[in-house]
Amino acid sequence: MIDSTIFQIVTDSQLHSLEGMTADFTRILFGPRAKQIHEPWRRLFDDPRFAFQEGLSSQERIALSYERLRFINEALTDPVGLSSDIESLTAMHEWAGVVDAGMATIASIHWNLHIGSLLDHDPGGRDLYPYARMETVGTFLCTELDHGNDAASLETTARFDPETSGFILDTPSPGACKWMPNTSGTGGAKNAVVAARLVVDDVDQGVFLFLVPLTDSAGRHYPGVDVRPLPQTASAPVDHCATSFHGVLLPFEALLQGEQGRLSRDGTFVSTLGNPRKRFLKSIQRVHAGKLCMSAYSLGVTRHALAVAMRHSHRRLTSGMTTGRKVSLIEHRSHHAPLLAAVATTYAATLLHRDVVQRWTSSGEAEHEEIERLAAVVKAWITWQARTVMTECRERCGAQGLLLSNGIAYQLAANEGTVTAEGDNRVIWVKAAGEMLTGGFTPTPPSEVPAGSRSLENSDHLQELLADVERIWHGRARSRLRSGRRGDPLARWNGTVTSALQLVEAHVHRLAAEALLGAVGKASDSQARAVLERLHRLFALRQVKAHSGDLLASGYITPDHIHQLLHTEEALIEALVPHALQLTEGFAVLDGVMGEHPMLHTAEAAAEMVPV
Repeated sequence: MIDSTIFQIVTDSQLHSLEGMTADFTRILFGPRAKQIHEPWRRLFDDPRFAFQEGLSSQERIALSYERLRFINEALTDPVGLSSDIESLTAMHEWAGVVDAGMATIASIHWNLHIGSLLDHDPGGRDLYPYARMETVGTFLCTELDHGNDAASLETTARFDPETSGFILDTPSPGACKWMPNTSGTGGAKNAVVAARLVVDDVDQGVFLFLVPLTDSAGRHYPGVDVRPLPQTASAPVDHCATSFHGVLLPFEALLQGEQGRLSRDGTFVSTLGNPRKRFLKSIQRVHAGKLCMSAYSLGVTRHALAVAMRHSHRRLTSGMTTGRKVSLIEHRSHHAPLLAAVATTYAATLLHRDVVQRWTSSGEAEHEEIERLAAVVKAWITWQARTVMTECRERCGAQGLLLSNGIAYQLAANEGTVTAEGDNRVIWVKAAGEMLTGGFTPTPPSEVPAGSRSLENSDHLQELLADVERIWHGRARSRLRSGRRGDPLARWNGTVTSALQLVEAHVHRLAAEALLGAVGKASDSQARAVLERLHRLFALRQVKAHSGDLLASGYITPDHIHQLLHTEEALIEALVPHALQLTEGFAVLDGVMGEHPMLHTAEAAAEMVPV
């Protein structure tokens, strides 16, 4: 999408030259098409135009984000086409969030939700030239104040007017205002894709999308568009607003039509989907791709935070337990053990995301429902893991980790938005859990290896144990569902959901471990293979330890395994410590951005970076 040459692996890093084993890690994490997919974004966002600016107000940061959005557009050879290139689109999120969380948010809305929705429906000769030139910024209005996770019940109406063959867009109640989209006048001309109920001859045909102009080039809202700024959030600085419509007149072409429903100019409505809920889900299908984007955003900021924390831990000196002796922070088990656990999780999460994106782009229509569920499950897990890992990184950096200019605290707060965006994590896991219990999942058959013959130092045996955990929770959830209170669906599900959510968690852990284990064989360097294999065992072992009681009670491990758990984990950590920095240098982070973090400089240099 962007003119570029090669994916830069060797850099002028002040700490390490990336070679051998570290280069192997980079190649494995970013895949064989890194040159085409990731390197262009990496170069773009390492440009000084995206450098962190100290001391800006929230409104100034929002304005800067829109300015930077146009920098991205200028760099693209096909700005509209980016929306259809899921690999490049998700890659953009991996690098954009590191430099500007607000910019990454509005970029995601513009390219994925807005332009993506326009492309996914019948184009009908729609003029997309203003988006190619970014004369217009796109936004997406679905959620309402009273309707979030139950968006299929939203109230906004678009009533068909037979006299003009157009529509009248209205917000019927205060609770129906569109909640939190970026609809202020900041950023210039804006169009919105608005989810509203299509009403024809007083018949509600379900929720469809409509293209609605919001502001002109001067940022003035059009008549009938009422926008109220919302209080500042703790997440990414974005111009969040409450938006209502009062008799807004739309042309016939405003309706985004597709197989979910087509309307003729005389008011005749036809649909291949008789269920209004299915029509709604088809209309907003772009949200599913958004889950891949949110996961990618969280992965990018997590890798950056972990690289910062790891470099800091190798530079910062502290007590060596004896008088007069100083050692780096990384030498302390209390410091490096949680960081290495975070490295294992981050590798597993990155590689799992790569697998899901690959399946998304190569799957056929018959597989799409399964892939969409997988994308939702993975989105929740990755964004939750990002919160955990970045919190650990922030703590390991002490008070310096609180400075926004050090590249962790700002991104950590902004990541909260990904937990809720494109589907609240808990809700999409509940949906996935129900589908997995009613035919959408078949557990792996039990291994024939006896419990006493299993070794905690064998990666294949650990994978089998992760499948055992999955099977245990599947069995429990199914049992509780079958024995639940008849005649009361809510009570029956309430008695099942806790076990069902444990099943989803066990499932995604197994898949993530599987992705990490699959990467071992891709390493060309023998030492890199050994390190990745240990990293996999550390990741899998921590999950086995968390469920060791259930595994023991079910006969999948023995009491001897319980006694070995701590020793095995400690041995793995000790073996991985010498390679800790190489593992995070494999993230190929933005060197220009890293060079601006005061925490990674000498005290004298850091002091000079503090604004006067």
